[in-house]
Amino acid sequence: MTDNTRQDYQIWSKVPKITLFFWIIKILTTTVGETAADFLNGNLNLGLTNTTFVMSSLLLITLFFQFRSRKYVPRIYWLAVVLISIVGTLISDNLVDNLGVTLETTTIVFTVALLLTFAAWYVSEKTLSIHSIYTVRREAFYWLAILFTFALGTAAGDLTAEGLHLGYWEAALMFAALIGVITIAYYFFKMNAVLAFWSAYILTRPLGASLGDYLSQPRHEGGLGLGTIGTSAIFLITILSLVLYLTKTRRDEIPLRSSTKE
Repeated sequence: MTDNTRQDYQIWSKVPKITLFFWIIKILTTTVGETAADFLNGNLNLGLTNTTFVMSSLLLITLFFQFRSRKYVPRIYWLAVVLISIVGTLISDNLVDNLGVTLETTTIVFTVALLLTFAAWYVSEKTLSIHSIYTVRREAFYWLAILFTFALGTAAGDLTAEGLHLGYWEAALMFAALIGVITIAYYFFKMNAVLAFWSAYILTRPLGASLGDYLSQPRHEGGLGLGTIGTSAIFLITILSLVLYLTKTRRDEIPLRSSTKE
């Protein structure tokens, strides 16, 4: 092979850079996960089981294209996050509502499942860094961890809401404050980056759910009365706008390294 046949190429991360846009869209997707699950289950009368089957099928199809992609593609990645948010919510709701498992038990189970996922991820890859997701195995661990964070966030959020009897707005403020504490601990007290990221990631789920409930629930129940359709539409349009912006600007892409291929 001569030098003329050698081509430079880059290995790209399969996930976005952690920016303000990332956290905004993440919170929006958790809200959609809550309101969309309620809409499909209640308004369309699909029921928890049928809704879970439908959304899980759509999630698997989306993940198929996500794994086939050679780099982060905003529209595919964030569609997968929206769907996994809905599925994670439905898994928790199915265990509690259909199988009668207590919220305490589901919270413990999902916590253990998440910790085991992290342990297997670290043993296999010797890192939990989300900045180096470019192999199939690492991406599989990544998406499994995300699924458990949504399920855990749902169970822990519901447990907190029922145990403390907080209103929607008050619960949202509490979870936002906890995320603020983690942010301060990371930037000013050198909190471990992996622990800080995943702790905040888990807490965005009950934060988004509380915001979704506040916007969608009737006024006599402490909400603004926008309904699940109106709330879902507002947040989906916002997500779509941000994803289109990121697709055009490519501000959150992560080229990991350059290499040479013959």
